[in-house]
Amino acid sequence: MSNQSSKGAILFSSTTFTENEWVSRIKALAPDREIFTEPHPSVEYAFLWKHPHGQLKDLPNLKVLFSLGAGVDHILSDKDIPNLPIVRAISDNLTARMSEFVIWHVLDHHRHGAFYRQNQRDNHWKDIGYQPAAHQIKVGILGLGELGRDAALKLNNIGFEVSGWSQSQKRIEHVTCYAGRENLPSFLSELDIVVCLLPHTPETENILDKELFSHLKTSGPLGAPYLINAGRGALQNEDDIVEAINASILSGASLDVFQEEPLAADHPFWQMPNVTVTPHIAADSDPDALLLKIIEQIENFEAGKELVDLVDLKRGY
Repeated sequence: MSNQSSKGAILFSSTTFTENEWVSRIKALAPDREIFTEPHPSVEYAFLWKHPHGQLKDLPNLKVLFSLGAGVDHILSDKDIPNLPIVRAISDNLTARMSEFVIWHVLDHHRHGAFYRQNQRDNHWKDIGYQPAAHQIKVGILGLGELGRDAALKLNNIGFEVSGWSQSQKRIEHVTCYAGRENLPSFLSELDIVVCLLPHTPETENILDKELFSHLKTSGPLGAPYLINAGRGALQNEDDIVEAINASILSGASLDVFQEEPLAADHPFWQMPNVTVTPHIAADSDPDALLLKIIEQIENFEAGKELVDLVDLKRGY
């Protein structure tokens, strides 16, 4: 499992990723480093995705923590996490995958995919009627970080009218940007499709709730607005989403993340025809794409350069 070397040793720890696949790729990219899958005193770098909590507290040489997926709440939720730099997973590959997912579901709602799939199941040939063009549809993105920015620009290129909201002010060409809680109602009031790509922090937990939905318009080219959440399950109040759909406050939803995963077999979402459930696959981490950048970061760090893509612990992302 390891190679003798004077270079900093690596711990790979995940309760969900396939160990052999990831370890073999780390070995290929860093053949001169020791690689462990259990805590070891010589470990200097930890590669983490939903690691067993408490695992890192007694590693005297640990220097940097690297997330192997979008988001770092899986690390910050460990009460025994050491006070060390945490590096977010950012790669062009991961960003592109998330934008693909967002575009897929925006287009599906825009073109009434659920309606036509139900007609096919019923052997029913029926046209829904007038189909609005992309420029008539207002898409709003909650969260304008690396993922939200890329999705916003690509949706704009397709022709959608795109706006975005974030905690702090952003500037993106051709995208109307809102910032701060006080401007959230104005942002929501004109949307036909709401896309959530926010990180999970104490401020964003359960943000997708009846209070937020109360600021949405009641009708538009698609009827009531649609919701897409590919951020974190902890962002959504699932009872409120079910209630909003049943009350036609939302026309439907595409949900890739959930409060509890896997989603329970008896959860109402499974049986709702206007809800699309996917098993947390919006932006699967590609080992080669992420690991190449992480190893590069480690080499630069050991050469005296500063780490990039660091988590701001005060903000939680």
